[in-house]
Amino acid sequence: MIEIVLDTETTGMDPTEGHRIVEIGCIELDNHMPTGRTYHQYINPERDVPAEVVAVHGLTEERLKSEPTFGEIVGDFLDFLGTDSKLVIHNAEFDMKFINAELKMFGFPSIDKRRIIDTLWMARKKFPGSPANLDALCRRFQIDNSNRTLHGALLDSELLAEVYMELLGGRQRGLDIDTKKETNQEETTNISTKTIERTYREPREFSANDDEIASHSKMLEDLKNAIWNK
Repeated sequence: MIEIVLDTETTGMDPTEGHRIVEIGCIELDNHMPTGRTYHQYINPERDVPAEVVAVHGLTEERLKSEPTFGEIVGDFLDFLGTDSKLVIHNAEFDMKFINAELKMFGFPSIDKRRIIDTLWMARKKFPGSPANLDALCRRFQIDNSNRTLHGALLDSELLAEVYMELLGGRQRGLDIDTKKETNQEETTNISTKTIERTYREPREFSANDDEIASHSKMLEDLKNAIWNK
């Protein structure tokens, strides 16, 4: 099962007020594990970037003006998303209103909301009343986010992929697995096991008495449409 963990950075809070996407970051998962495939793109929003927003993600108008517009990258972006992969997004309503606004602007259909997995909703359901932003969830799950001095779409997607796996139940831990290189350069995996000694006990026989046998026969006579009579 392919899933795409996705995050965006923007010039503001609402595309209906003319705000645009300035960065997209995506991580591909296969059965909840990263495949190594990523998509990352800075985007020229073709407008100014307010100072209070620059303070969040550090992307200025000057920095972005040499980047391609959304219309120039939309094909590659949609190719990475595929047609039926689930999209894992934190506070998906925010990101999707911007993505769908950009798609509409360039003549593309909106992304079906049935493809969306919202990790904000998952976290609020699992930890009601607790902080559910990405930093808080990283702290809860002891995920190192020390590099997150500014918001960044690819970094946030990488962190969200780890948070998502923890929200699903976490990776199985405790297996002692060692890998060694053999002379033929093939990798072999050694899994340490522990033998548990158990005391042998002779099997016990349990015989039914006459009353139990009679009761059982009566029960069988009373059964209607018994499957062994079909």
